[in-house]
Amino acid sequence: MTTLTNLDVAARLDEIAALLDAPHANPFRARAYRGAAERVRALKRPVTDILRAEGLEGLDALPGIGPSTARAIRDLATTGRHAVLDRLRGRSDPVALLATVPGIGPTLAQRLHDHEDIETLEQLEQAAHDGRLERVPGFGAKRVAGIRDALSARLGRPRRPNGVHPESAPAVEELLDVDKQYRDGARRGTLPTIAPRRFNPRREAWLPILHTRRGRRHYTALFSNTALAHKARRTGDWVVLYYDGRDGERQNTVVTATGGPLKGKRVVRGREAECERAYAGRE
Repeated sequence: MTTLTNLDVAARLDEIAALLDAPHANPFRARAYRGAAERVRALKRPVTDILRAEGLEGLDALPGIGPSTARAIRDLATTGRHAVLDRLRGRSDPVALLATVPGIGPTLAQRLHDHEDIETLEQLEQAAHDGRLERVPGFGAKRVAGIRDALSARLGRPRRPNGVHPESAPAVEELLDVDKQYRDGARRGTLPTIAPRRFNPRREAWLPILHTRRGRRHYTALFSNTALAHKARRTGDWVVLYYDGRDGERQNTVVTATGGPLKGKRVVRGREAECERAYAGRE
């Protein structure tokens, strides 16, 4: 497992802040990451020591460090990578990230990503506890138990019992509003673009990216760049919304319904019934 020194972690936090300082990005998050970099640079002990002794809570308790920046420090210190930094660099490779978990190789990682829409370690943890992972070919009970233990250690929190309770999710109206802001900006060409690493042999900066805020939630929105989206020719339709949740980064995918009562309307995948009620309330 890759480990970084405090100075290395601070440098990457500064890089995230610089990328978030770009036009149309999020100055509030930029300041948070820059402040976290200064705090890590000033620490007298390695962040890896804090993680071993006190877990993620030890980082979160440091002055000027919040839940999101604590998770970023943990990920950078223990793996050398962080999903937000990879995404901002245009180098997001969720398959490679999933394949780093013991018990998951490249083939199973690709299957999880392409067919289960799992992109982050937090999503993998959720699937390992809610029963979805055991339904995926290649994942037996023993393998899933090992993955749970590995993720508990890596994510720096106690092992959860099965049947983990999902946290409160944003209202579908909020998700649809962020989706509309993103698609409007992409259509007008007013959003910055990044060059995704996957499915982009020419390294063209074609993928619009949006940073926005709704209340206390910070969102990042991008068109889906998965194998499934390319195969279905929906890279200009499926929008993935990332936001900070209580236990880490969460995501929802918004698509145009191709059938049923919501045909032609934008819906949050997996929450179609709520979308139908939301649209009915507008009429």
